[in-house]
Amino acid sequence: MDAQNQNWDDLRFFLAVARAGTLSGAARSLGVTHSTVFRRLSAFEERLGVRLFERLPDGYALTGAGEAMQETAIRIDEEIIALSRQVTGQDQRLSGLIRITAIDMLAIGLLPPHLAAFHAAQPGIELEVIVSDTPLDLTRREADVALRIGNTPQETLVGRRVGRLAFGVYASAERAAQGLDDDLAGSDWIGFGRSHGAIGHQLAGWLPKMRPIYRTNSISAAIAAARAGIGLAPLPCAVADRTPDLVRIALFPQDFRLDLWLLTHEDLRNTARIRAFMDFMADALATDADLLEGRRPQAGLPRTTTA
Repeated sequence: MDAQNQNWDDLRFFLAVARAGTLSGAARSLGVTHSTVFRRLSAFEERLGVRLFERLPDGYALTGAGEAMQETAIRIDEEIIALSRQVTGQDQRLSGLIRITAIDMLAIGLLPPHLAAFHAAQPGIELEVIVSDTPLDLTRREADVALRIGNTPQETLVGRRVGRLAFGVYASAERAAQGLDDDLAGSDWIGFGRSHGAIGHQLAGWLPKMRPIYRTNSISAAIAAARAGIGLAPLPCAVADRTPDLVRIALFPQDFRLDLWLLTHEDLRNTARIRAFMDFMADALATDADLLEGRRPQAGLPRTTTA
């Protein structure tokens, strides 16, 4: 390959197709259209005079030449990303863009008031919130800051635990007013897929006879379903306690809590805007401790349940 006639974008598009195995998957990761990926890849292969991928019915597979290029392209990609983190880490301006990633429940139900307050305090800093149930890779700069739920944060990231999430069982106000059986396991339930496996595992141990009649991979969708009266839903108190038309029926056992982490990559920890955001959000979420841990006053006392 004549390096003078190539640029990093060519390799970036090549790697995206190699990783995704399809043009549509590569387009989603790059934030461009399917036709743009096809056009850029075809032009790259034409300039090189070699085919990098076999076009198969179910996607794109690397040729021998493509496999040889992939190893070098990955190394270049990693070096460019590392350089980007190091350069950004030296930025001491309280301006620029911060890309924040969180699951839908946090992005919709918890973050907005705090983001509004941060913007008022730091109007020169732009914010972008990326909602994803799949953890984005902060090492690859897919985002700058992550607000994540879980008790084991990734070792390459730095940050702090900013709260502990309590969970409860919730019903629509109308359904609760109609009365519920003492044995909640016999009620209609809203459940989750593998993306929220910790909640389902805990619920199965607490109420082993419980069977969901409705499943979703989104906590926000579960909240909507509970409000519509489809069934009872296991939800984080931090969001459900502030949701109109939902009533808390019971708290999960006290031994079940999930940590809430505010994380960034170690190369970005000294960037002025990242540091300002991390400090601000840690203080802001500390004021939500009662809400996060299910201590917010309720209209009535949680009821005692039997499995």
